Amino acid sequence: MKWKKLVLVALAAMMVVTAAGCGSSGDKDKGASGKQAAVFGSITGSGSSALLPLVKDAAEQFKAGNKDVTITLNAGGSGTGLKQVSDGSVDMGNSDVPAETKLDKAKAEKLEDHKVCVMTVATIINKDVGVKNLTRQQLQDIFTAKITNWKDVGGKDMPIVLVTRPKTSGTRALFKQYAINGAEEADNKSLETDNSGILIQSVAQNPGAIGYVALPYLIKDSSVDSVSIDGVAPTLENTYNGTYSVWGYEHIYTSKEPKAAVKAFIEFIQGADYGKRIEELGYGVSSKMQTKEVH
Repeated sequence: MKWKKLVLVALAAMMVVTAAGCGSSGDKDKGASGKQAAVFGSITGSGSSALLPLVKDAAEQFKAGNKDVTITLNAGGSGTGLKQVSDGSVDMGNSDVPAETKLDKAKAEKLEDHKVCVMTVATIINKDVGVKNLTRQQLQDIFTAKITNWKDVGGKDMPIVLVTRPKTSGTRALFKQYAINGAEEADNKSLETDNSGILIQSVAQNPGAIGYVALPYLIKDSSVDSVSIDGVAPTLENTYNGTYSVWGYEHIYTSKEPKAAVKAFIEFIQGADYGKRIEELGYGVSSKMQTKEVH
């Protein structure tokens, strides 16, 4: 009977070892559900006001599963976000344009680019203007102040009021390149802002006003009218099929080795589950782009 007892003792020991090893190896960072374990710490980000609604929405959902994470987000423009992530004052620099367009090459190469979605830029006007479509040349002449009255492009007899963005704005850079053929936009310091919400209010409240914003800001806002360019409306469908050309990829830049909380947040925002929210918020899914041109 002694050998039977020895066998039983050996089997019991093996069971203890096996049980202790269940949470080791690749499963050590995962809970019982198989999902990534919650992370903790702080995340800071700044930059593009065009991307801000999506990043804020993602942050709220991410924090719901990661109670010990704090996320602080600010706008300020793509140039500001890129400068701040480059000098280490924030963890994430949100940008409408590639880093090398706002930073010198050496600084840009030290950052990691995470493309998160596509952003369409829409031209908006005050509802009293009476214009639904502009040619690209007319748009260029308006924003360079060559045309100063709406009657010259089929609208009412009223002065054109430009609502402009600062030169640090990535949205301004996209608009300049893809809407007005690279022309230098006239400035209007009295109505200059890179806050898209304030920009829409300024266009809505100033007769004859015109500006441009990211399409997501117009989903639930009917206080202004959007304008077609050469007969093509600023919609996701037209962006996907390549007929509307004023768009760009939205980037989140980080250091090459971001801290754990930042890495987890980037993985979350780029994941398939959150991807379902992108179009609901008015942004485009990169994989649906039918054009090969990269902005």
